[in-house]
Amino acid sequence: MNRTVRDVYIVDAVRTPIGRYGGALASVRPDDLAAHVIRTLVSRSPHLDPARVDDIYLGNANGAGEDNRDVARMAALLAGLPVTVPGVTVNRLCGSGLEAVVQAARAIALGDASVTIAGGVESMSRAPWVLPKSDRPFPVGHQELYSTTLGWRMINPRMPAEWTIPLGESAELIARKHRISRETQDAYALSSHEKAARAWKDGLYDGENAPLPGVDLARDECVRDAGTPLTMAKLKPSFLAEGTITAGNSSPLNDGAAALLLADEAGLKELGREPLARVRATAVTAVQPHYFGLGPVEATLRALDRADVGFDDLTTVEINEAFAAQVLGCLAELPELDPAKVNPRGGALALGHPLGASGARIAGAVAHQLAAAGTGTGLATLCIGVGQGLALVLER
Repeated sequence: MNRTVRDVYIVDAVRTPIGRYGGALASVRPDDLAAHVIRTLVSRSPHLDPARVDDIYLGNANGAGEDNRDVARMAALLAGLPVTVPGVTVNRLCGSGLEAVVQAARAIALGDASVTIAGGVESMSRAPWVLPKSDRPFPVGHQELYSTTLGWRMINPRMPAEWTIPLGESAELIARKHRISRETQDAYALSSHEKAARAWKDGLYDGENAPLPGVDLARDECVRDAGTPLTMAKLKPSFLAEGTITAGNSSPLNDGAAALLLADEAGLKELGREPLARVRATAVTAVQPHYFGLGPVEATLRALDRADVGFDDLTTVEINEAFAAQVLGCLAELPELDPAKVNPRGGALALGHPLGASGARIAGAVAHQLAAAGTGTGLATLCIGVGQGLALVLER
């Protein structure tokens, strides 16, 4: 069977303001967060018949709590979409939201869909504690609970110990490898907050912002309007006594959701809308698990090669900021990438990192930035726990 690969367009993208851990969104279930962005996205395209949505792809990194049993399908139903609209949840940890976009775009490119919704959701505040079942019945003694908020848990003893170190210790390895000082990391983190605060003040996020009704949160909750090197320097290392990684130069724990509307040419005509951007190429790669933060390096190189573009062709880049050291390490290994093009409206160090939603957020951010510029090529990429990298190239 011969099928022509179709062009795929990002028509629209929205996201919630990102809430801090235990903050303004902590009382909102993850399936309700996801339903909100889906409902908002559909409402912004008046000519879209919701029944025309072929599938919904949502990224989610937890799935152990209220986001269980396929949160994409649950969110579609809660959003009021017809029961005939299916939904699938994907998990590539921090890359889940971008993986959802990639899978949705692939379905359209292959002709399996014409209009799709892709996105991601995470409520780290509401991530549950889990109690594993005992290997034997009626165990005697205490049982251990595991937090599912972040990181390794219930580790397979066959896994090499260096692969399962805390994420922050992995960032320390990158800082050591590339000799990235504490001061350099702190300065980068402050810059992220400054850019984010300026972007919100200048209304640059207005086109994608979708606040929840009844929730007092109009912008990302973790953005600091004023910070100084002195306040950053007072923070103690979080993972190693003599380390450089602190709460100030690490992404926070967060709650939030994001969604994008994708379509082919026929879908675009039905929607009657000008797209934000076109999908050009994608790539996924893997690295040593304890150097997971460098995952974007090879993914970026491979995606740019597939798109047949170079670093000079890029007009905007979003690298998810898990840690300042992680982004700086990637920039050290991608010397042709101009740092001035990276995260121009701030990154996850300031905006927040709701795991399953972040990939969709940065894909939407690149699409909106390209639309605002009117032309250009953009890159969205993330590092992923357990050692992976994912990248998406868009053009306008």
